[in-house]
Amino acid sequence: MDEIKIVKKLSLVGILGNVILAAFKLVAGLLGKSGAMVSDAVHSLSDVAATFIAYWGVRLAQRPEDEEHPYGHERIECVASLVLGLILAGTGIGIGYEGIRKLLSPDQIEVPTLLPLIAAVVSIAVKEGMFWYTMHYAKKIDSPAFKADAWHHRSDALSSIGSFAGILLARLGMPFMDPVASLIICLFILKVAFDIGKDALAKMLDTSGGKEFEQDLKTFVEGQEGVEKIDLLRTRQFGNKIYVEIEIAVDRNLSLLDAHDIAESVHDAVEQQYPNVKHIMVHVNPGEEK
Repeated sequence: MDEIKIVKKLSLVGILGNVILAAFKLVAGLLGKSGAMVSDAVHSLSDVAATFIAYWGVRLAQRPEDEEHPYGHERIECVASLVLGLILAGTGIGIGYEGIRKLLSPDQIEVPTLLPLIAAVVSIAVKEGMFWYTMHYAKKIDSPAFKADAWHHRSDALSSIGSFAGILLARLGMPFMDPVASLIICLFILKVAFDIGKDALAKMLDTSGGKEFEQDLKTFVEGQEGVEKIDLLRTRQFGNKIYVEIEIAVDRNLSLLDAHDIAESVHDAVEQQYPNVKHIMVHVNPGEEK
């Protein structure tokens, strides 16, 4: 299955799944007198917007290089992930506000019926399934936006666990636990929003590919024929891709043509071995005198 088909499939599953689930939870929350379940439904509705953003972010990031964007459009995915994080944060703050408002007005708190409890169980199962499904394909196409969307599904499953606990305790004689569940949901959502935003910013600010990746790359290049050692290695993330700058030392007595052939060989070998490396620039230095 090619990348475009995967993106369309993930988007369709995410949008339809969230619309149906959000409608079910909203009805269950309103009819079952549960503010926690209504908050959970609002969270699911935010997932619809998140999937739309992830879809368009990935599609725009796939556009080829042009005169105005000679390095491509991969960073659009980071922007999409950042927007997803902001949507999550806004959703979490809104849910937290509503929970606090009800706690400050205890006369407005009602004991939930059994329906919201059933809805919470259904939501946990469905959203956890959507998390694994989305994350599987997001890793397959290495998409930060859909990985963020997958965590959005997971945060919804976690919020439904909070809803379940709050509704159950409210039915057992502690009605204040329903709005408390809303506050718990708020904290889960804000944590996920922070993680998504942090990852998106790191990839927009030319953060390195990481020590583990650089060490693996260094070992690989040092094993290439003609490479005596590595004098310099720099990496930077560009969306879901990585740019590499490397200086290799070769036999100082080689002709320019032979040294160039070694550099080309290293260039091709790295880009074949590491699909996430969009481009590697290889500079050749003369090795030490023997």
